[in-house]
Amino acid sequence: MRAGFTPSCLVSQPMIDAGKWLYLALLALLLCTTAHAAPRIGLVTMEPGETYWERFGHNAILVAPDDGSEPTLYNYGYFDFDEPNFFLRFAAGDMRYRLVALPVSEDLAYYTSVGRGVDLLWLDVAPDAAAQLAAFLAWNALPENAYYRYDYFADNCSTRVRDALDTALDGALRKQLSGRSHGLSYRSETLRLAAPAPWMALAIDLGAGPFADQNLSRWEESFIPMRLRDNLREMKTGKGTPLVIAEQVLSPARLPAAPDAPPRWRWLFATLGIGLAIGMKALHTRMPRTVAVLIATWWTLLGISGLGIAALWAFTTHHAGFGNENLLLFNPLCLGLLPLAVALWRGQRPSARMRHLLALLAVLAALALFLKFLPFRVQSNGDWIALVLPMQAMLALTLGRTRLEQPKD
Repeated sequence: MRAGFTPSCLVSQPMIDAGKWLYLALLALLLCTTAHAAPRIGLVTMEPGETYWERFGHNAILVAPDDGSEPTLYNYGYFDFDEPNFFLRFAAGDMRYRLVALPVSEDLAYYTSVGRGVDLLWLDVAPDAAAQLAAFLAWNALPENAYYRYDYFADNCSTRVRDALDTALDGALRKQLSGRSHGLSYRSETLRLAAPAPWMALAIDLGAGPFADQNLSRWEESFIPMRLRDNLREMKTGKGTPLVIAEQVLSPARLPAAPDAPPRWRWLFATLGIGLAIGMKALHTRMPRTVAVLIATWWTLLGISGLGIAALWAFTTHHAGFGNENLLLFNPLCLGLLPLAVALWRGQRPSARMRHLLALLAVLAALALFLKFLPFRVQSNGDWIALVLPMQAMLALTLGRTRLEQPKD
């Protein structure tokens, strides 16, 4: 995300032309000369909530006037389920979020009511920069400027806040955070926070491609609101003094803390994959009709999941799903094997074409494993390989060359 005071700060919004620059400069000057002091600037961080879209936390910028009036919270995290074609736009990667300016008491009331912890960091921002930031946020919150195209990794409520603060601090945040790393990735951070909702964590892990596994700098990892908060606690101003001058707890957390690490599925998936393969091998001559139903279900799940992965790559702007190697495992061609399940039900030998397709899908699944040994492939999908490859290999070896027995069940 590129929020800030530069002409490229807003995605899918009008560029800030010379007239707007003049307007912002005059407004900042007016704030400085009439109020006699610049507003105070703070970062407000909301801990994760229980609803699935709240699992990743939230950030906002607090602007507190020096005249004692109620501070304003500038919140880049608003969206509307009732917006026309909301779910279609979400599926296509064309989400529209907006900046909303609300009195701090009004905006925080919801977070307090649901037990989400809220922290405030007061920041040491120079008076002229604070006035310019306040002027920019007021302009950005106008209805004609408030909307932006949301991207979970690159352009969200936390990166917009990060970039606006970085501009106000003359690039100090990017300079101090870009060359340092905790060894995190988009995948590890997303799965860590999604873990309390296993269905969501599994869906994200399956649908995310190599983009999600790049090693993040601390600047990039600040797409997570709590990471940005923690990083700011270590930052210095241009004078070498701490950026954070005070902290407050605006609302105590009543919900469980977010997990410290992503879930570990490797051994569970490997056990399940090998167990399924052994079970199918043992049953295919004894209970062919039962096995026919099971493998039809297996191939249907793989094929439909593969169609979703392919659609995410080919027909959406979700760049995190591009180049997803899981397409080698969850392959839409698995749907073409359903006639083989019918043949198994009837005790018939698979056709040559079915046997060739079985072999092809096993080879493609093995290719997913081979790619793990290449230094330029970075996708972390070993869990899914452990689940799918044993079953695909067993089916190719067993059904591809054995005459089936007559049905017995």
